[in-house]
Amino acid sequence: MELKEKLDKIRQSFNEKIEKVENLEDLEKIRIEFFGKKSEVIEVAKNIKNFSESEKPLAGKYINELKNELLEIFENKKNNIDENKKDIQNDLFDISVSGKKFAIGNLHPITKVMREVVEIFERLGFGIAEGPDIESDYYNFTALNFPEEHPARDMQDTFFLDAFDKDNNKPFLLRTHTSPVQIRFMNEHSPPFQIISPGSVYRCDSDVSHSPMFHQVEGLAIGENITFANLKWVLIEFIHKMFGIDIKARFRPSFFPFTEPSVEVDMSCVICSGKGCRICKNTGWLEILGAGMVHTNVLNNVGYDIDKMQGFAFGMGIERIAMIKYQVNDIRLFFENDIRFLKQF
Repeated sequence: MELKEKLDKIRQSFNEKIEKVENLEDLEKIRIEFFGKKSEVIEVAKNIKNFSESEKPLAGKYINELKNELLEIFENKKNNIDENKKDIQNDLFDISVSGKKFAIGNLHPITKVMREVVEIFERLGFGIAEGPDIESDYYNFTALNFPEEHPARDMQDTFFLDAFDKDNNKPFLLRTHTSPVQIRFMNEHSPPFQIISPGSVYRCDSDVSHSPMFHQVEGLAIGENITFANLKWVLIEFIHKMFGIDIKARFRPSFFPFTEPSVEVDMSCVICSGKGCRICKNTGWLEILGAGMVHTNVLNNVGYDIDKMQGFAFGMGIERIAMIKYQVNDIRLFFENDIRFLKQF
């Protein structure tokens, strides 16, 4: 029968070609050639209609037997290629060999110190308040009792922006401290409360101990019976928790527009234990933060009754704390992203 001879030729061609196949890409070509819509097997099946009624069943049987036979050979070949591929992959990888160690990132020293400072004050009962980096002259200066002629308002100290505040016709600015957050909080809340305001601040200053952008944590406590003694206890407790119970603190009179009385707070040098060294300039003390009782003008500006309410405020630079804690002598190292420096922490 001519059909049987044609099917034998298809079988022989299939066997010869699939024997040479070594990868899945070539096997896919075989599938398309012998099982695709335009394959010889399909074309032969289409011609069954030309056979007599007595020949059609036998022709259909031969075609189906061939298709099943070729498909079985095809699947076996595909399985063999998959198994060989797995064996090759297994040969390439020795599962008994230790894996490569990848470098894992760690927190920046400023972030670590910031989190530690915030955690200490949270344990002391302080909440957290935040505010915008771009501020108006009112929140950054006026409400905090800065006189119009105060040098902090000068261009050489403050980053002023081109945009103007329509309320007072003064330019917006990058906040020079996080104290504006305290004004915003007091405008929206009634005492008693105690908060800290961590964040970035900006000043036109750059040298080994100053940066145009740095970080602060400022604190504020307002209530009816808050005294300077409360301020001293909080700050001494902070110093002990941050640097150790043996560290001493001293309070020196100072001046800030938004507090009265105002103090600078020093701690005994962690390097020489107060004996005097190069770091503390042989004084035995390191300046760490500023503080004081909230000025009555500030309380008036937010509408508090100064006959009933009083409180304290303090502020510290996180970079200053980090430089003391990690004995870093140049603030710029924190911002240069030198991996050799950062890996030490």
